[in-house]
Amino acid sequence: MVKYLVILFFPIAPLISEAQVINPKHTFNVELGLPNGFVNKPFKNIMQGLVNVAPYYQYKFKKEIVVGLGIRYSYFAINEFKVSEPTYGGMHSGGVFLKVGWEKFHTDHFATEIGLKFGYTQNYFVSDRNDTLGLNPRIVNSTYLEPSFGLILTADEQSSYRFVVSYAFQGFGFRPDLIGLQTLGGYDPKDFNKVTSFLIVGFGYTYYFKPKN
Repeated sequence: MVKYLVILFFPIAPLISEAQVINPKHTFNVELGLPNGFVNKPFKNIMQGLVNVAPYYQYKFKKEIVVGLGIRYSYFAINEFKVSEPTYGGMHSGGVFLKVGWEKFHTDHFATEIGLKFGYTQNYFVSDRNDTLGLNPRIVNSTYLEPSFGLILTADEQSSYRFVVSYAFQGFGFRPDLIGLQTLGGYDPKDFNKVTSFLIVGFGYTYYFKPKN
């Protein structure tokens, strides 16, 4: 998967040939990626990640330190072929976060960034079985932590594109009953205590606000 996303990313390289040095303090950013569950076995097997999006504002201090504030949304669909009981629906996850990081331009056109998003999310489990039980949606509140790494290429004085890999930790353990299943589905109950987490691979866009003269 990562290989194909990298191949899609590099065709934008010709756009940077005319780029100039940019280093404004204020930026607007949007990241869009594909999430893939890990660690928590039932979450990894049952829930299929479809989208993760995070728009945020970011401010850059001296010594390459950046801070940001934004919102995020992700959606995981129930894989109907991985459940013992026919079930349809998914998990909507939305929240707010703060970001701290380090962004360094190594040349006029290329930069790297290491960041950490942390905040709060509400996770809505919606399914036909929950609806039947009168529990639609099941809501789980949790903390959120997401370290990330990005490769950045400038397109012009006011914009850049990035390839981003991050790993998100949600502060709760996924259980089959959250989507309305009445059995354990063959999983060990110890698996439910493992943190719900997912790898995100995707792209980002940054708009640089020019300082006023």
